[in-house]
Amino acid sequence: MTDTIWKPDLAQFPGPKYLALSRALREAIRTGTLPEGAQLPTVRDLAWALGVTAGTVSRAYTLATQEGLLAATVGRGTFVAARSPRLGPTQPLMIEREPGGKLDLRAPRLPEVGQGAAIAAAMRALAAQPADWVDYPTQRAERPLREAVCDWLGDRILGPVTADDIALTAGGQNAISLILLCCLRGDRPVVLTEELSYPGFRYAARLARADVVGVETDAEGLIPEALEAACRRHGAQVLCVTPEAQNPTGVRMSPERRARIIAVARQFDLQVIEDDCYSLSESDWPGLRALAPERVWHVGSLSKTISAALRFGYIVCPTGMGETGRITAQHTFFALPKPVSDICLHLFESGAAAAIRARVAEELADKVACVVRHLGRYDLTWQDGLRFAFLRLPQGWRGSTFVREAEAAGVLVRSADEYALSHGRAPNAVRLAFAGNVTPEAFEHGIAVLAGLLARPPYDPTV
Repeated sequence: MTDTIWKPDLAQFPGPKYLALSRALREAIRTGTLPEGAQLPTVRDLAWALGVTAGTVSRAYTLATQEGLLAATVGRGTFVAARSPRLGPTQPLMIEREPGGKLDLRAPRLPEVGQGAAIAAAMRALAAQPADWVDYPTQRAERPLREAVCDWLGDRILGPVTADDIALTAGGQNAISLILLCCLRGDRPVVLTEELSYPGFRYAARLARADVVGVETDAEGLIPEALEAACRRHGAQVLCVTPEAQNPTGVRMSPERRARIIAVARQFDLQVIEDDCYSLSESDWPGLRALAPERVWHVGSLSKTISAALRFGYIVCPTGMGETGRITAQHTFFALPKPVSDICLHLFESGAAAAIRARVAEELADKVACVVRHLGRYDLTWQDGLRFAFLRLPQGWRGSTFVREAEAAGVLVRSADEYALSHGRAPNAVRLAFAGNVTPEAFEHGIAVLAGLLARPPYDPTV
């Protein structure tokens, strides 16, 4: 439908005229007066018909668009997109599902190497000390924990980092959302990610009312020329990237490529989120934060090294932006719950966190060796200290088919499709996360099952 003639009676809806108009829009769409696909009058025409300013109509259209009721297309107009508001996210995060007795390689699971005993010991120690369990937690009280995080990051090359640069968060996903709150501006900002990337980037961006654009990658990660082209085309504000351990491909970006990516970020004034949540072993290459401390937000957490249950993460903010990060956190959740912050501080100061990380690394080394032993003859990307590997399937296999056949054989894996944007491309590949909550024998049996499937593709690649 085009050229819709619609003139609501704003007197039915009390309050400011732009809110009255947005409520009238919502009611007309709900009742079918404005059916899905109907083209609305132009801002100028509706403003003239209602005797209001063009700004009033534009503001009402914007509210309805943000709710998902309307869709605006440059050069075509504004159309009814849905009959009911879509407030908030419409797709859940990829979370752990019940494996039903199968070996679950869809999401990494930490092994139990003493975390329970260490956390219990921390709680006993804290219970013996006087503490304020009544008032709100504060950012100021977290300073000792921020100092401990600086020490924890001593195996990273991030440039000068002090406690004033640190903001503490409820895990890595929360950190990404906080950074976007700090950086994004305007009604429909653009966030860039790698063409295959951690879905949490796009979920956080959508919550921030941002459009997400994928950027082409190669064997070294993000391609600088593709990044430059995306910046010119979309006017992006933020780049989300994983230089140490790209998720899901496992690629590690070379120092030369990192320098070129930073050059593009400076050219187009991009803020950069450097996701380092998956890295377990120390890095001998400078992080993006070391190369551009004025614009890189380095994100980490304890979920892949110590315990996902603690929901503890941190941001190394750009130089001079630490207070901004902490104020944003304060406006969002005041500060970390005191039991969580006190437990984490005890784990750091007692040395328990470092001991657990070392034991996790030992267990992980055995898992990596097992996967390479069985699947190394295929196109497998892996790293020492990384909790997943990326397997490009041989000819005769499609990603979706392999996932179904593996599940039928008792092993759950993720297809590369799950990491692509809605209109993006994905190779015939799967990500294999290393389950730490199973015995070595069960893990090796599952990997051997996958090797057996790979040797028997359902399609003849010679035909």
